[in-house]
Amino acid sequence: MSITESSSNYQDLEKMPTLELLSNINREDKTVAFAVEKQIPRIEKLVNAIVERMKEGGRLFYIGAGTSGRLGILDASECPPTYGVPHGLVIGLIAGGDSAIRKAVEFAEDDYEQAWKDLQAFDVNAKDVVIGIAASGKTPYVVGGLKAAKQNGLFTGGITCNLETELSRNADITIEAVVGPEFVTGSTRMKAGTAQKLVLNMISTAVMIKLGRVKGNKMVDMQLSNTKLVKRGVKMLMEELSVPEGEASNLLERYGSVRKAINAVTNK
Repeated sequence: MSITESSSNYQDLEKMPTLELLSNINREDKTVAFAVEKQIPRIEKLVNAIVERMKEGGRLFYIGAGTSGRLGILDASECPPTYGVPHGLVIGLIAGGDSAIRKAVEFAEDDYEQAWKDLQAFDVNAKDVVIGIAASGKTPYVVGGLKAAKQNGLFTGGITCNLETELSRNADITIEAVVGPEFVTGSTRMKAGTAQKLVLNMISTAVMIKLGRVKGNKMVDMQLSNTKLVKRGVKMLMEELSVPEGEASNLLERYGSVRKAINAVTNK
């Protein structure tokens, strides 16, 4: 039996008082970051591989089912507003298509051929990277997609919470964040999902920094899509250029981005 499907370390959950339930869930959650920490050398290799290919015009694809697929889509969707990159640079695909983001599509994850069909719709090529996300490491949609991608010359990565899985055998680099049994047996949206989210945060953030999308510690290419972000942009300019709020606001309005405003002033 896989680690993610092994029995919970806790019994009679329905008899536990609420405080005990919450404390035990929190106790288990505390172990997740340590499991991810052990995988940092592999994450480093995967990040460097992605950056190398993106500099040559490649893209990053996530493929997953259920919670794993949703986490990939979440990570991909946050890259354009946060770092100002095109929407087609990081792409998340989920078994069952976009409707599966909100509502599970029965047996969609069992289709071994569909992920590669979904990837082909984007004209994938050898410059692209495909990362399969599956807590179990054996989801047919993910494994089939990775295997086909690798056979067609794409660099492949995997994120799983089990050891020596079929996913691992079809990925050039696999992140195996082994978090142990779930509090509710088999409920991999819990610790496994948290581990996957942490790994995805590390991958996309590190990639964007290495691609020059952060200056100092600031998101200078962020999209100014709401009042909060405009105010953040003004504050960045005030700090970076040592100018008063009014001038910073005028610069941001004139140039439309923090980076462009900084470049315009510092390059005079």
